[in-house]
Amino acid sequence: MSQSDQQFLAGASQEALQLFCNEAGVPPFRARQIADWLYNKLIVEPEKMLNLPASLRLALKDFFRAPASRVAEKVTANDGTAKLRLELFDGESIETVLIPTPERMTFCLSTQVGCPVGCRFCASGAHGLTRNLYTGEILEEFLLSSIEAGQRPDNLVFMGIGEGLLNFAEFSRALEILSSPDYFAFAPRRITVSSSGYVPGIRKLTQMKKEYNLAISLHAVDDEMRAQLIPDPLRYPIAEILAAADDYCDTVGRQYTLEYTMISGVNDSLDTAKKLAAIAMAHHAKINLIPLNQAEGDFRRPERRQIEEFERTIAAAGARVTRRVERGFKRGAACGQLRSENLMKGKRDE
Repeated sequence: MSQSDQQFLAGASQEALQLFCNEAGVPPFRARQIADWLYNKLIVEPEKMLNLPASLRLALKDFFRAPASRVAEKVTANDGTAKLRLELFDGESIETVLIPTPERMTFCLSTQVGCPVGCRFCASGAHGLTRNLYTGEILEEFLLSSIEAGQRPDNLVFMGIGEGLLNFAEFSRALEILSSPDYFAFAPRRITVSSSGYVPGIRKLTQMKKEYNLAISLHAVDDEMRAQLIPDPLRYPIAEILAAADDYCDTVGRQYTLEYTMISGVNDSLDTAKKLAAIAMAHHAKINLIPLNQAEGDFRRPERRQIEEFERTIAAAGARVTRRVERGFKRGAACGQLRSENLMKGKRDE
C-alpha cells in the first residue's frame, strides 16, 4: 500500500481495525486490543503494543500510518512548560505546547500547517497556509503529547497554529473522536476551540451542539482597530462575530471568552479597556488578556504598568477578566515561532 493510500492508525474505527485484522488473518479480538492501546493507553506506535505478535505489529506499520508524525524538536521552559515541533509525514512542521500547573496539565494543539488568516502580529501566519492537518495528524498531536508528558491531559485547547474552523471537516471529526465514549472519551467541557472570528465556522460548530468552550480572538473593540491587526480576506465585522458567538452560547449553554492580545499604542489605552469591558458585559462573555509575545514585525508589547492598569480598568467596570499566565521560554515563545525558525533555517541551508 502506498503512503498516500494509507489511513492513520490514530482515529481508526473499530470497523477499520476489524478490516485490518481480517486482511491480516488474525482473530477479531486483536482489533479490541489495538483499540485499547490507542484509546485507553494512548499508545500509537505498534512496536509498543506488547501483547500483539511481532508479525502483527509489523503489519500495522504497513497498513496504517502509525504514527505519521514525530517529535523533531523540544524546548522546555524553566517552569516545566514544553513546546514540541512535530515533523509530519511530508516534512512539514507544526507546534504543540504542554502546559503543566500544580492543578492540571493542558495541551495546546494546532489544526493547520501555517495559517491563512495572517494576523499581522502573529508568527503562525507569517508564512501563510501550507495545508490543512488531517484528522489523524490532529489526534497524533494528542497522542505524542501524552507520551511526552507521561500522562493524559486535563484540558485541551486548540490555540496553536492555524484556524481550525477553516479546516472544519478534519477538525470537527477530530473533536468528535476525542470526545466520543467509543474513542478517547474526553469531556467536551474540557476542550476549548479558538477562532479568529471565522463566522461560517462558528455557525457550523454551533450545529454540532457539543459543550466545547469557544474562545474568540477579538484583539480590538471596533472594526477600524481590528483592520490594523487582521487582513481583509478573512476578517469579519465584530458585530457579526459576536452575534455568531452569542448563538453558540445560547445553543450549547457555554459562556465564551474574548481573547485579547495587547499591543502597545494600538489597542492598550484605558479608554479601549472600558469599551472592551462594555462589550464583554453586553454579551455575557469573559475576557482573557494576552500581552504580546514579540515575534516578527513592528508591533511591541505594552509596559507592565500599562498591562496592569488595563486589567484593573476592565475589572473596575464590572467585567470578568483574567490575564494569560506568562511562560518562561528563552526562545520560541510566540505561537508558531519554532516552526518559523525551522523554515528560515531551511531557506538558509538551500
